[in-house]
Amino acid sequence: MELQDYARLFRTHWVAIVLITVLGGAAAFGWTLTQPKVYTATGSAIITTGASEDLGSALVGDNYAKSRVKSYLDIAKSRKVAEYAIEDLGLASGPDALVARVAVSNPPDTAVLRVAANGSSPEESRDLVEAWIAGMTKAVEDIENSGSEDGAAQSVVGLQTLDSAVLPGAPSSPNVKLDVALGLLVGLTLGVGYALIRASLDRRLRRPEDIEREFDLPVLGGLPYDPAIAKDGVAAAKTDFAMTEAIRQVRTNLQFMDVDNPPRVIVVTSSLPGDGKSTTIIKLAEAVAESGRDVVLIDADLRRPTVARNLGLVEGAGLTDVLVGRARAQDVLQAYGSTDHFYVLASGSIPPNPSELLASDAMHKLLYSFPKSALVLIDTPPLVPVTDAAVLTARTDGALVVAASGRTTIDVLDRALQNLDRVNGRALGIIVDAMPRKGAYKDAYAYAYDYSTDGGREKKSGDASSSSWHVSAHAPQHATRKRGRHEDDELRQPGLLSWDEIVGTDEAAEPAEPAERPHA
Repeated sequence: MELQDYARLFRTHWVAIVLITVLGGAAAFGWTLTQPKVYTATGSAIITTGASEDLGSALVGDNYAKSRVKSYLDIAKSRKVAEYAIEDLGLASGPDALVARVAVSNPPDTAVLRVAANGSSPEESRDLVEAWIAGMTKAVEDIENSGSEDGAAQSVVGLQTLDSAVLPGAPSSPNVKLDVALGLLVGLTLGVGYALIRASLDRRLRRPEDIEREFDLPVLGGLPYDPAIAKDGVAAAKTDFAMTEAIRQVRTNLQFMDVDNPPRVIVVTSSLPGDGKSTTIIKLAEAVAESGRDVVLIDADLRRPTVARNLGLVEGAGLTDVLVGRARAQDVLQAYGSTDHFYVLASGSIPPNPSELLASDAMHKLLYSFPKSALVLIDTPPLVPVTDAAVLTARTDGALVVAASGRTTIDVLDRALQNLDRVNGRALGIIVDAMPRKGAYKDAYAYAYDYSTDGGREKKSGDASSSSWHVSAHAPQHATRKRGRHEDDELRQPGLLSWDEIVGTDEAAEPAEPAERPHA
């Protein structure tokens, strides 16, 4: 992982990291509330060698005191001093327990002994320090004068109180600030560890780079999440700049996929339901039609068809009626939009045997009966639950697989691609749908910046004023055509089907063999 990967990881899981850190601090604070308060009082004593008549005597006395301080330090930590303190304070505890509550230290190059004692109250700790220093003084006096008889000779070395103990103003333990800081640090460590573990176990694909790293397939582009489509549907939603440019990028990459043998009959599918394949194929078909190329969108999802309903077209008749011979393609083919290049073949009635119909010769004949200049896009069921898409891909030029950002996992997509490999189907590439516009995984260019030339307003591709004729979203199969001046026979670009062929009579020609691929 690189530095930007760690930054993205922390940005993704920052809520969990902050929550665990706060919980760590709160747990530490709660722990301090359960601990008994301990107060610590301090005092000190100094070793003296009596009065000195000259400087030499003073230096000798000072050196002697410093040499004796190590021995006095051991005396100060002894059980004998503890017994003196117990007798003085009238305590019922044993000497060993009292020694554990007292700490004696000697600052370097000094003849000073510092005493620190713990107690459950300020008074108790202060009294213990005073009693301990008094006990140290008695113990030193007894040892230094042990050789004298009847007190005739007294040792010049003694121990005197230097600083008396005072009442501590606050408990020394628990240290609330230190404990909470340690709790926050431990919580932060656990939060970062949690984020790293989640990232290592997360198998979801979020960016095109993730797919290119895991699979040897090109990514044609990524489509941003559009809340308007999720709320109002693909037909009613107003396309914004980000979605428009993203789908144009997919269209451009598709055009340059194989310049020598470009695919023209393409299956669009996904791994699981809800990955956005139907929305993607509709937006892609609109983009291709806007470029001036004829495109036929066939709803071959014979289990849960949605294309005609999403576009507001007639759902009663369509693909299944053509395959069983009840209707001709030109009878049920419906024009959509205002480009004069977008045609939709609805699914028709839902049959009991979708796989058999899609794998039939009639289906293959229909797909390749359209002009070579037209792009045929086929909406199919997902690859993992059923075999419809795999069977149909094996008989077409390939499939575009839609993966939902943050939803499709590596394992699921790998299983879907394996289903294509088993039938020798060709996966043309991956389209990443529902890429987030905010957060750690947003695209830094396509979705963060709004670069348009119309005063900051993107021109709607479906504006009726920019086309020669318009088919209402709720129009029947044979909609009324509004002719424009540019539709003169000499100037009109050759389309998929002439208007007369779409609304044609019984004298219209039947589809020819797939090898010739004439008009449907």
